[in-house]
Amino acid sequence: MSFLLLIFIGAVITSFYFFVKRVRASTRSLEDAIKSRKRLLLNRTEGYQRLFGFDSLVTTFNKLIDQHQAYANAQSGHTNQIKATLGAVQEPIFIFDRQRFVEYANEWAKRTFKDCKSFEGARLESILRSSTLLDYLEAYQEGANPAQAQIMIEQGSERYWFEASCAQIDGTPSEVSNSTLLVLHDITRLKGLEEMRREFVANVSHELRTPLTIIKGFAETLVENAKQLSEAERERFNKKILKNSERLHILVEDLLTLSRLESQASQIDWELASLGQLFEETVENNSSRLKRNDQKMVLEIDSELEDFEFDLYRINQVVDNLVENVFRYAPDFKELKLSAKLNADKSMVLCSVKDDGPGIPQKDLPHIFERFYRVDKGRSREHGGTGLGLSIMKHIVQLHGGDVRGESSPGQGTAIHFSIPYRFEG
Repeated sequence: MSFLLLIFIGAVITSFYFFVKRVRASTRSLEDAIKSRKRLLLNRTEGYQRLFGFDSLVTTFNKLIDQHQAYANAQSGHTNQIKATLGAVQEPIFIFDRQRFVEYANEWAKRTFKDCKSFEGARLESILRSSTLLDYLEAYQEGANPAQAQIMIEQGSERYWFEASCAQIDGTPSEVSNSTLLVLHDITRLKGLEEMRREFVANVSHELRTPLTIIKGFAETLVENAKQLSEAERERFNKKILKNSERLHILVEDLLTLSRLESQASQIDWELASLGQLFEETVENNSSRLKRNDQKMVLEIDSELEDFEFDLYRINQVVDNLVENVFRYAPDFKELKLSAKLNADKSMVLCSVKDDGPGIPQKDLPHIFERFYRVDKGRSREHGGTGLGLSIMKHIVQLHGGDVRGESSPGQGTAIHFSIPYRFEG
């Protein structure tokens, strides 16, 4: 009897051992499934699973896993959409944590700050070297919520201006987000235009002040001392007033022309015309101005050049301006050459006005197309120049789709080259 009891007890213990082992195996499977966040598949043929409610537990667990996976997929899709949206924005965008380590940088940021080799995981300060930006970010992270800040960042030899703004990224209700979104709006071009506007206003004020001061001074003298002035003095004063009035008129006309060209690109009136004939008429109209027998105007026109579409009035302005500059600033030239030829693929007409006068110093050559720039300021004013002629010429050529450049060496003359598209359709 005792022997049978021992066998029974041993059987119970063995059964319990295997039961505990199976329960532990199931528990480990459940634990592994939780860690890996995967569905749990148990052997449903084993009765102990139903007996102790494992079926219900596994079903509930799998539902939770399915819900979590669905939520994760939705979040992943949402994240991808956000990244795609930020990636399409043509402004540098950064997302960084509280320690200012970069978590995300869009493609435009990587393109703008291409000197940086790595972005994600790098300190923001190593990419954007600007003390103004750091002050702004510190104030923002301390809760001051400052307005947008204008910052300047150097990349190699280039300087970029940005308007920086930040926004806190909100996490889920159960999470505390420490990430910040930084958007840099590129205002480099606006800064350049602002600087140009200031320089333009200063230059215009200076250019207008000189003739106005002269006119005012001589006019006041004529009014206040009319009886004391001789006839010759009055005539000389009147000529001074007239000369500076004409100078003022030309300056205003050039400013208006430049303003119209800059604000209305559609002003180009395309028409089928002959550039060769335009050059021939220019030579004919200016031949009488040659002072000596050894002075000559030479014309070189490509024999393949046919009539094509361009703004005849505007290009005539360009050529007249260049020829006038030669007679004004290089009056002792021996040869003035006008040429027009087709380039290799016959897509552009390459034109030039070249003289063998005193030339332009190399330091001045890059600036000759700038507004109000004069190589010899005193001499230019003496000859009535406004400093706007080459700038107007450049605008006209660029509106046609061409380009301009200067070529010169002191003592060897000057050549101004410009190109026009060789087009036949409106």
